[in-house]
Amino acid sequence: MFKNFKKGGQRKPSKSSDSSADASSKGIGAPGPGPTSKSGVGAPVQNTVEPVFPPPMTHVEPLPLLGKSPAAERQNLFMRKLQICCFQFDFTDTLKSAREKEIKRQTLLELVDFIQSGTGKVAEACLGEMIKMVGVNIFRCLPPASHESSGTEVVDPDEEENYSEPSWQHLQIVYELLLRYVVSSDTDTKVAKRYIDHTFVLKLLDLFDTEDFREREYIKMVLHRIYGKFMVHRPLIRKSISNIFYRFIYETERHSGMGELLEILGSIINGFSMPMREEHKLFLMRALIPLHKTKQVGNYHQQLSYCIVQFVDKDYKLADMVIRGLLKYWPLVNCQKEVLFLGELEEVLEETQSTEFQRCIVPLFRKIARCLNSPHFQVAERALFFWNSEHIVSLIAENRQVILPIIFEALEKNIQSHWNTEVHGLTVNVRKMFSEMDAELVNECQKQLAEKQAKAREVAEQREMTWKKLEDAASK
Repeated sequence: MFKNFKKGGQRKPSKSSDSSADASSKGIGAPGPGPTSKSGVGAPVQNTVEPVFPPPMTHVEPLPLLGKSPAAERQNLFMRKLQICCFQFDFTDTLKSAREKEIKRQTLLELVDFIQSGTGKVAEACLGEMIKMVGVNIFRCLPPASHESSGTEVVDPDEEENYSEPSWQHLQIVYELLLRYVVSSDTDTKVAKRYIDHTFVLKLLDLFDTEDFREREYIKMVLHRIYGKFMVHRPLIRKSISNIFYRFIYETERHSGMGELLEILGSIINGFSMPMREEHKLFLMRALIPLHKTKQVGNYHQQLSYCIVQFVDKDYKLADMVIRGLLKYWPLVNCQKEVLFLGELEEVLEETQSTEFQRCIVPLFRKIARCLNSPHFQVAERALFFWNSEHIVSLIAENRQVILPIIFEALEKNIQSHWNTEVHGLTVNVRKMFSEMDAELVNECQKQLAEKQAKAREVAEQREMTWKKLEDAASK
């Protein structure tokens, strides 16, 4: 991503820094960046001149390059360059302060090079000013979302034009600077946590509501690395994400960064140790499962489904709670959401053991039977695809005495009258599968269905006769 805005003449990121950026830390499902060094980026360097805070700059002017300045003056020059990067500009007018904007951009690029090259060490005083500069640039009031300013409903992000932050040409480099510092193997977390503190992390989480997807991607990468490297922030990050979810579910139902937050959670869940702590199970029950009920679930369902399956994969005993949660929030009239739920349900059942499966058989297959008879062919087809999974078929075969009586009528109705040929063909295959499992049970279900239909016809005839008698009595 950084290569997109680097111009010619700038040095390319080294392979070592790229590998550091791609690594994550123990506890979030992927290997972390290299071990921290005692002489970290944030650690005071011995035998160097302590930087003197320069007087505030009143205007932007070009400064000498860090690489060409004497070592004794480098820290002070670094501080002056940070002051340049704290200047704010109006990006709604591209011609206004064009020279100053370019000087700031080039200065930011130079600072990124300085941090990621590892050739220079940053004193602790400079580190505090650097994090302050990052905050000045990225922490701001976000503009109203498009649906808030226009009064329209939130639409699918694929159908709306992507919002672009006007100051992105500077913001991107600031985020890159922060990311390179966090992932650097030279970063001393004991020093860095004084500046990348709880307040900084909370403000970073608030920025997930930006409509610019490029910014959300950078925030996701930065927060992911902070979670991996700064263990002191882990409980805060988890609690803050859950609070964002609660506000989204029960108050606003509007947030731009749900997908990115769930992606971070997917990595966090993947690193949970076993046995799973009670707070994690409560988070699943109170935050993740209720996320299925919102109107916007289609925008982030892929990431949500991954998190849910990760929980069941970690602890199979959670399968019953997850399945019942899905059934609780099952869509009633939205067929596209129903297809999504069926796909997620299949993934959960793939991780479900027999004991947990038996606890929810009846409500589960009553719902599947209704889906089999759906006039929307995609819903019916997706439900019939369950029988393509060997694991699910084995669970069904083991419990066929309970399952077949529940869904047999739906299967027969599809064979007799469903309008879609694909659904008809798949239903015939499923019925044949049951016949091969237990022909006697199929015959028994056939007999019970015939008796039920005969009773229904008898009740209908009696009702018709009663209405006829009433009509005759009324006509006299």
